[in-house]
Amino acid sequence: MSSLTLLDALNQNGWLLLGSLLALGLIVGSFLNVVIYRLPVMMETRWRADCCELLELPQEKTDRPLSLAFPNSHCPACEAPIRAWQNIPVISYLLLRGRCANCAVHIPLRYPLVELVTGLITAALAWHFDASLALCGAMFFTWVLIALTMIDVDHQLLPDDLTLPLLWLGLAFNLGGTFVPLADAVIGAMAGYLSLWSVFWLFKLLTGKEGMGYGDFKLLAALGAWLGWQALPLIILLSSLVGAVVGLALVFARRHGRDVPIPFGPYLAAAGWIALLWGEQITGVYLRSAGLGP
Repeated sequence: MSSLTLLDALNQNGWLLLGSLLALGLIVGSFLNVVIYRLPVMMETRWRADCCELLELPQEKTDRPLSLAFPNSHCPACEAPIRAWQNIPVISYLLLRGRCANCAVHIPLRYPLVELVTGLITAALAWHFDASLALCGAMFFTWVLIALTMIDVDHQLLPDDLTLPLLWLGLAFNLGGTFVPLADAVIGAMAGYLSLWSVFWLFKLLTGKEGMGYGDFKLLAALGAWLGWQALPLIILLSSLVGAVVGLALVFARRHGRDVPIPFGPYLAAAGWIALLWGEQITGVYLRSAGLGP
């Protein structure tokens, strides 16, 4: 079956496209769990090595160098290797009843949840996009945002290893105007970075404190590269509203102190994904309600 015939079959059979994206999303979600856990550890290892080199100290030695591909998946408690049938997204967790097959230690629920959420969100793209280049771009966009969200929640960190490739991928997909014209994408990347950079320095000059990290600038620049400068006001508004509501709720619930920083990346990521799917509709409703649109 040629690629053209396969695309036609997927577009003509919505359930086939939906099921294919769900299965693909579950598999990718399993890989994202690896990225979410290992990438910060790999970055810390690099930072330690750089510090040792700068200070002319002996390099720290490790018996097991870590990468996204090595070592193979294993239980963190007993280090028993995870077999193929034990690594089927979501299903293996249910079959194993949430425990390691070797030592019966509890497996955190977040792993199957990341897989399930990735699968469902990827499948949701089938309702909005046909099988096309735009769908491929939307999937990559979604997967990187999920990884960034979880890493920021865990470490309050938005790694350049993810934000910068996301930015360049956005510009690459828009070379032919897949989502927005290239000029709008380039302006969106510049405006996204400079807008939060300006807010950062204004806040720091007024209060002497840093209100956000540089990773937030780069993430908004990446969102601008994918969705164009026109989407930036909606993204900033949505992320700020959700962030303020969640932050106040956590403070009142006494789960966070007033001086404990709350990562802003997850709210930017969620707002960017919403803008990808429904940005034009939301903006149109707002303009009509304000009497500014048809």
